[in-house]
Amino acid sequence: GDRDPYPKSPPSQYDAEAMRYLSYVLYPLVACYAVYALIHETHKSWYSWIVSSLVGAVYTFGFILMCPQLYINYKLKSVAHLPWRQMTYKFLNTIIDDLFAFVIKMPLMHRLAVFRDDLIFLVYLYQRWIYRVDKTRVNELGFS
Repeated sequence: GDRDPYPKSPPSQYDAEAMRYLSYVLYPLVACYAVYALIHETHKSWYSWIVSSLVGAVYTFGFILMCPQLYINYKLKSVAHLPWRQMTYKFLNTIIDDLFAFVIKMPLMHRLAVFRDDLIFLVYLYQRWIYRVDKTRVNELGFS
């Protein structure tokens, strides 16, 4: 039949909603950046412009993939579902990226992408502070 045997959970609905809203804003920005770079920046060849535009797209899509979790946390008013071991790994990775961003000479676009990760992580920490975790609630492993 037409009915979905597996109804979507609220987090997956919020995830799809966040991706849709972000794509409305960020896809056109990627296209505008590519046109801006073509008109105002100097490139050695068409290939150089294409690679530069694709790099901008990759950084933008990385941002799009990081943001839905923030939206899910906001809509659920909870961070109980966040995988904190994975977040600890991302935190360490972000610190290492920051150190290299200060030490190594790199393109501005990559440096901005590194600090974008910091901004997202700070918002995660802020949400962790605002939406306290219910210690009595059973987690996905069956422990409270």
